[in-house]
Amino acid sequence: MNADFEKAAGKDPTKQTDDAEEIEGLSDKADASWKGYPIDTLLIRNESRTVHDVLRRIGQGNYIMDPEFQRDFIWPGDKQSKLIESVLMRIPLPVFYLAEDDQGRMVVVDGLQRLLTFKRFVDGELCLSLPGQDELHNKGFDDLSPKLQNRVEDCNLIFYIMDAKVPDRARLDIFERVNGGVPLTRQQMRNSLYMGEATRFLKTEARTDIFLDATGRSLNTKTMRDREFVNRFCAFQFLDLDEYKGNMDDFLARALREMNAMQPGNLSRLSNEFRRSLTNNYAVFGRHAFRKHYERQGRRSVLNASLWDVMSTGLSRYPKHLVESRAEMLRKGFYQLMADADFMDSITYGTNGALKIRSRFQIADGLFQEVFGAYSD
Repeated sequence: MNADFEKAAGKDPTKQTDDAEEIEGLSDKADASWKGYPIDTLLIRNESRTVHDVLRRIGQGNYIMDPEFQRDFIWPGDKQSKLIESVLMRIPLPVFYLAEDDQGRMVVVDGLQRLLTFKRFVDGELCLSLPGQDELHNKGFDDLSPKLQNRVEDCNLIFYIMDAKVPDRARLDIFERVNGGVPLTRQQMRNSLYMGEATRFLKTEARTDIFLDATGRSLNTKTMRDREFVNRFCAFQFLDLDEYKGNMDDFLARALREMNAMQPGNLSRLSNEFRRSLTNNYAVFGRHAFRKHYERQGRRSVLNASLWDVMSTGLSRYPKHLVESRAEMLRKGFYQLMADADFMDSITYGTNGALKIRSRFQIADGLFQEVFGAYSD
């Protein structure tokens, strides 16, 4: 085994590493820094609304109530009952955090389970489980006296609302700080903030057999790491690399916004390019696709997100028959990249830096030019 390759990779390439969340080439927490935010421009306002008013708006579709990352984290019945009991006892509730989207709808950042509880109770889907409260135990909303019904519907809720103009990175950072429930990944936050055709696209593509085969089923579905990889492909596939300023959150969010505005034909074309890339990479590299590896290496290394960026977009440009006919040449060129100190550095350390990203794409493009020449699909 090439010792320089092992050193550059920072891992033993013979070690079996199939952990679904062990991924190389992702950034550290630098993107989540608050450094550089104009302190007076975050545009967060507060409003007070009654439960009745909020439920009316939910019924009109003005609130996004079902972000996928929350579906597995439903409160148990006793916790929902305690919330209603608190309202009936006039105990003040914690504030709610919302984010306004471009259509004026409200994405629930923190407080979704509380709002769902109010909705279920008023809609007759929840009976209270409060053994110590004879007046309330096993009662639904319609079973309450008019006085107690009014107490629920007239309860004032305090909302802090992020304006749609808040920068993408700031929205994710605020989302991360205030969410009081299950800790969320950045992709889960993006899935909520940019719900639409784009997030449906990510979900569909991450479930295909070719995606699962090419990634070795190594990406965690629950944390949406799989969709993050699809998101990365889309961003680097159709956004101008020269406009990347060193912040991956902004770059991925911009891709989702543009995808939400795309015509169906453009999304279909993007899907075809993505699946062609996966087919090509898997045909050439098999179980080692998107992983640092060397010739005749047996055990596979972990997925490398930065390698994914260049190889997924790079091999999306060529038809399968051409890639297969030049597979051996492509593999040899790839192994040369594994021995290139500059390339290995660009996919291993500080990977979200603008210079590192441009460096790895430039070096990889040299490989594709050498193998495929000036071919244009």
